[in-house]
Amino acid sequence: MTAPADQASFVAIAQALRAHDDYIVCGHVSPDGDCIGSVLGMTAILKALGKEVQPVVALKEPLDAALLSIPGAASLADVLEARPAATFIAVDASGDDRLGPAACALRQAARFTITLDHHEVSECQADIFHIDPSAPSATCLVWEVAKAAKVPLGVDLAGPCYTGLMTDTGRFQYQNADQRAFALASEMAATGINIAGISTAFYQSKTWAAVQMEALAAQRMELLGDGSVAFSFIAQEDMDRFCASYADCEGVIDILRSIGQVRVACILKARGDEVRGSLRAKDGTDVSAIAGRFGGGGHKAAAGFTLAGPLDEAIVQVKAALQEALGC
Repeated sequence: MTAPADQASFVAIAQALRAHDDYIVCGHVSPDGDCIGSVLGMTAILKALGKEVQPVVALKEPLDAALLSIPGAASLADVLEARPAATFIAVDASGDDRLGPAACALRQAARFTITLDHHEVSECQADIFHIDPSAPSATCLVWEVAKAAKVPLGVDLAGPCYTGLMTDTGRFQYQNADQRAFALASEMAATGINIAGISTAFYQSKTWAAVQMEALAAQRMELLGDGSVAFSFIAQEDMDRFCASYADCEGVIDILRSIGQVRVACILKARGDEVRGSLRAKDGTDVSAIAGRFGGGGHKAAAGFTLAGPLDEAIVQVKAALQEALGC
């Protein structure tokens, strides 16, 4: 796995947090559970250290109910509303493309920058950073920083961190659900967080629109080649018809991935003049390499990309790339 050299230790990150003040903590565009959990977890650390902090995210639409259930989510602001700060922390994101233009402008205006991420990158422009592609989630890195900083490990910190770990490991089902993931989950659980409640908020509280999106995707599903690749799509008209949000489409790929012989699942979701693609693998297939063909990326078992243009063109391009890459 690729990570830049000259990494800072968790202790060094913790020392930097104490040495600076006036923070912005920001994650990637279209935030997921790990992104929000990392932002809120880091915010909890900084507040425990007595620092001034603005937790922000880049929002294309309001957060769904599950993300809003994470402790501290009510304090989140849109990155467009943030004022420049002296210190900028990027979590669950390293590159400008992941942060988006508004966050990049704030990072450029800051006097000191810090990055915590678990995505593969070859370089990082932050003044101090820790990037570990083997980490099960970005919140695992935040949790380690909290321990190094010797702040209280309470539910306000553990709740967001556990949420990120739970969601990025697919309820501890993906390949990244390793010994480290379970060990850190145990530490977080020991704080007294409501594990069942967190799980219910994310996986047992679907909207009617979300169920309709899953039904449509399942109905349209194609098994490509030898049946090892499941492919489907959701059009903008589908979302308009059922008044669905982008968040209502998040669980669709798990339906495709659950089929026995499927190695790789792919779902395309149209929104406005762009198409967002999500890829998941059940075996050792590196779907981040497939996403990279379209300028995207992510992890070996979970990746994504965005294409400009109409859905019908994206369907043709992506199906061809899947068949070529996987030989099916």
